Amino acid sequence: MKLQLTIFFLFVSFLTFAQTETDWKKSAFTFTPEILVGLTMEANDGFPETKLQKQAVLNFGRNHNNNPQDWAQQLKAPKTGLSLGITHFGNLDSLGIAITAMPFIEFKAFGSDRWKIFTGMGASYFTKKFDAETNPQNQAVTTDITWAFRMYLYYQILSTKSIDWRVGLGYSHHSNGHMRLLNQGYNSFLVSFSADIKNPLNQSETVTSQSLPVYKKTVYDYYAIRGGLGQNVFGLAFNDKKNVYTIAGEYGRVYNNTFKIGIGFYYRFYQHYYDYIKGNESLVQDGREFDYFRNDPWYYATNLGVSLHGEIYLNHVGIDLQLGYNIFKPAYKAEWRINQGWDNTPREIPESWVLGELDASYKKKHRISSRLGLKYYLIGMEKTPKNNFYIGAHLNANLGQADFTELSLGYVHSFNFRERK
Repeated sequence: MKLQLTIFFLFVSFLTFAQTETDWKKSAFTFTPEILVGLTMEANDGFPETKLQKQAVLNFGRNHNNNPQDWAQQLKAPKTGLSLGITHFGNLDSLGIAITAMPFIEFKAFGSDRWKIFTGMGASYFTKKFDAETNPQNQAVTTDITWAFRMYLYYQILSTKSIDWRVGLGYSHHSNGHMRLLNQGYNSFLVSFSADIKNPLNQSETVTSQSLPVYKKTVYDYYAIRGGLGQNVFGLAFNDKKNVYTIAGEYGRVYNNTFKIGIGFYYRFYQHYYDYIKGNESLVQDGREFDYFRNDPWYYATNLGVSLHGEIYLNHVGIDLQLGYNIFKPAYKAEWRINQGWDNTPREIPESWVLGELDASYKKKHRISSRLGLKYYLIGMEKTPKNNFYIGAHLNANLGQADFTELSLGYVHSFNFRERK
């Protein structure tokens, strides 16, 4: 799953450069070397001491000022591209380095050309990870490959014809999407200095903003279905990856071929929950708290919820966000009890063992789900296709706490195309 996700993000990044055929792209290329320094926050008690974190990043982008497509004009000419970076976390022996690849998008902020908001989501490879014998203090990363996320605010301090000099401040995060425990993750706060080199290949500009088409306001309806295959782990004593199967649907509207909003439902089946119940593990044994789960293991291993959807279309690529409400997810209560009590809960749990309390944090995470990721559509949304297919990669969470990592395939049917008044 981790290798497939890395390939997916590189695939999406490559195709964002190649999804139009016009000559405007030749002069729109940008190259932005970037140096960052900052703090690596402690991920756990006894975390190794760190010096300043240092990052070197190369951003390969494209300005969309002269992109004639509808989405580029709706989003006020953002920049998109691929970011490649290397991170030294301030302790080479215990934390090592990370090599990161992520697609990104950069927007203007505060109505000014000087301010920019940068966000990216991709994958990182780590040279050091947790090991109970050789690296026990680093509980931030337990897998070679993790999700990577960046959000930064930049300010242009000096501009010339060919280079914009910028400073920035932001947040970087790495975690494995609940693919293996421990999964504390890295959280870092950094300052940035970068040089945004415009048109480094000195290509002539063949399209100008004066020649861009003017689009009418449009809206249409859609419905979509998808199937997903995810993976996660259950606890330290059940630390092998097992599948999460998803079937979901939604209905909504798309505005100006760019902004999608919708409502939907999702049904999930957790293999870990089912195997725990079917295997008659500690908390479902006779007389224990969840012994009634054994009456119907399949039923209690499922999750049913309703959702709100938002998505931004960049022609073939979609940036997708979902917020959900779990109507039914009974086995999460057992998972919380196992993982939020005393540390290192054993497989055979003594009745005297202190389990996680069902507090306010549990109640929120039990009910609120989220889903963030990228999609790649077979047919570009500029063509307003009636029928379309996509592949997606998403991180699913319980109110911000990773639940499972997922690849999905979906179908979208669009209809009732019309102009907006």
